[in-house]
Amino acid sequence: MIDRYTRPELGALWTDQARIEFWRQVEVAACQQLPALLGPGRGPSPEELAAVAAARTNPEDVRERERVTGHDVAAFVDVLGADAGEAGRWIHFGLTSSDVLDTALALQLRAAGEIIVAGAEALKSALLARAREHVGTLCVGRTHGIHAEPTTFGLKLAGFASEAHRNTERLRRAFAQVAVGAISGPVGTYSATGPEYEARVLAALGLAGEPVSTQVIPRDRHAELLSAIALAGAGLERLGTEIRHLQRTEVGEVSEPFGSGQKGSSAMPHKRNPIGSEQISGLARVLRANAQAALEDVALWHERDISHSSVERVILPDSTILIDYLQHRATALVEGMVIDAERMRQNLELTHGALFSSSLLLALVRAGMGRDEAYRIVQGAAQRAIGEGVSMREVVAAEPAIQALSAGGDADFDLDEVFQYTHYTRYAEEIVARLDALH
Repeated sequence: MIDRYTRPELGALWTDQARIEFWRQVEVAACQQLPALLGPGRGPSPEELAAVAAARTNPEDVRERERVTGHDVAAFVDVLGADAGEAGRWIHFGLTSSDVLDTALALQLRAAGEIIVAGAEALKSALLARAREHVGTLCVGRTHGIHAEPTTFGLKLAGFASEAHRNTERLRRAFAQVAVGAISGPVGTYSATGPEYEARVLAALGLAGEPVSTQVIPRDRHAELLSAIALAGAGLERLGTEIRHLQRTEVGEVSEPFGSGQKGSSAMPHKRNPIGSEQISGLARVLRANAQAALEDVALWHERDISHSSVERVILPDSTILIDYLQHRATALVEGMVIDAERMRQNLELTHGALFSSSLLLALVRAGMGRDEAYRIVQGAAQRAIGEGVSMREVVAAEPAIQALSAGGDADFDLDEVFQYTHYTRYAEEIVARLDALH
């Protein structure tokens, strides 16, 4: 991933140096279990194990050796073995390349998961905090982009917080299920080692074992991870899309934070564009594309081919780096989001009270009017209020059928009671309080 979208902590996990260090950790753990595998006096001595543990290499030397071997793991083994001296003969004993690659990849992904899940938790916490802050802030709810009924901005954010919680848990599970290793040798039969040896090596690395590997860890695990990442990205895109819509000049209810020296346009000084939300929306597309590539990596030939390998060199670093960046970006947007409660109240009046149509419809039905008749009366009054810019309350008060109900003193019909925002907000605190159960 390019530097622009890479945060240092996550990016550091995918450098060439980090990659060969994870490889080295696997090779060292495997060597340390050889005495138990081979028996007394037949495996590496304590001094040899110390030499293996102390051996180091660097990406430049591995690349130079790869020009000869044409194989990156073989080059790594050669260079690391040379640094270990005579003890280097024990490095890679009984292993195949995929044992090292896939087990080391599990270590990388586990480390990435710790950062990414923590970022998901931070986003959830930011959304929860702002949902509670604005639990009573009235705003219009929209369906199809059209004013529907009143709601509160806290309720709106509560939905995003609940989704963020689900994405956090999905990410947690996805990273856990991909943190598995395999030290099962060529085609997964343990021909040179054995299941007990594998269990000891993986225990030393803190990894679970793949129950049935071929020569590789099955790639449905990685596809599940990238699908969870893509889904988390889709949730971020939904949030970004909402902010973008609410920041439009015609709406003006919410805006992204804007720095004192920031410029929105090189040509138009008045511009304050929702660039963060737009960036989130755009990069979420990359996550979805990468998830598709991961799904296509699942079907390999027989016990193993390397058609997945080149793809994963791109999609695994890019997706983990991007979701980390996007979560951090979204958290900053939520925390710094500027909310114009007064503009929200003004926008509620754009339809001149037509937002109360459902309350009026139900009140008329309760008072004994047929539903279709009531619907037609309310619909006509609403269209007139919107079209002529007159008060819906005044329009319906002049309707003969409604006047008759009011004159009849029907206890179930109170026009003043119909036009109250409390119908739509009375459960807001209860709904937002449900988020207290999210952990």
